[in-house]
Amino acid sequence: MNGAKTFSLPNLLTFARILAVPGVVFFMLWPTLDWTRWTALGIFALAAITDFFDGYLARRWNLQSALGRMLDPIADKLLVSVCILMLAMDGSLYGWHIWSGVIILCREILVSGLREFLADLQVSVPVTRLAKWKTTAQLVALGFLLAGPAGDKVLPFNSEIGLILLWLSALLTLYTGYDYFRAGMKYLLND
Repeated sequence: MNGAKTFSLPNLLTFARILAVPGVVFFMLWPTLDWTRWTALGIFALAAITDFFDGYLARRWNLQSALGRMLDPIADKLLVSVCILMLAMDGSLYGWHIWSGVIILCREILVSGLREFLADLQVSVPVTRLAKWKTTAQLVALGFLLAGPAGDKVLPFNSEIGLILLWLSALLTLYTGYDYFRAGMKYLLND
């Protein structure tokens, strides 16, 4: 393994995104305090920004690595999944809105399983531009929801905006998941 690529800035940004997850969880343990919500949102926002820069810098500086290709989607899934769980725990995702989170989590698990299966067959499923937009939509929606009631004091209907955006990202998530399964179906049914 090339040490220069392993500890390159793009990979360090991906590691930072993974390390941000416990920080978001810690501050969301006190969801009724405005300062903890803003702190969780700040950590989350910094982590979300690294999602753009790690891939951009890796391509720009020719520092793409197997470790980075493996860790980047894992970091995204950890950040999104843990935030959904914390928002369900604190009641920001409630009632029927829980289903938007369930759709997102199920799709991520199913696509990860499909990718693993196809990797065993040495079939690569490239990340589509729409899948990148899906991740961006999820991150924006989760940002509004993490601000939650504290954000409602600054931006009226902040929480409602977050819920609408989460549903939109859940629909995008369903579409991109279908896209991946359609692409992998010929390998799944070829048994």
